[in-house]
Amino acid sequence: MAHPGDGGQPRYTAIGDRLAEEFEGVHPAETVDRCVSAAWHGAEEVTGAAPPDLVERIARRHLEVLATVAAEKRRKARRSSLDNAP
Repeated sequence: MAHPGDGGQPRYTAIGDRLAEEFEGVHPAETVDRCVSAAWHGAEEVTGAAPPDLVERIARRHLEVLATVAAEKRRKARRSSLDNAP
């Protein structure tokens, strides 16, 4: 799985593949790709380097937060529809 701007570097491709498998059914592959790319660029911007372990930790955390937000939105939507029941 190539990521935008990663030049096909295997270390980032492997991260995307692992996270796509881990979050299968939760996030589409495109979301995983964007999180890996954002983590890579963010790590480089903040620390001046993007070691794969750091990129993976940041991307995983992003994906976890996105999953939590989506679950909360679904929960609120279910509650809202139940509140309107006669």
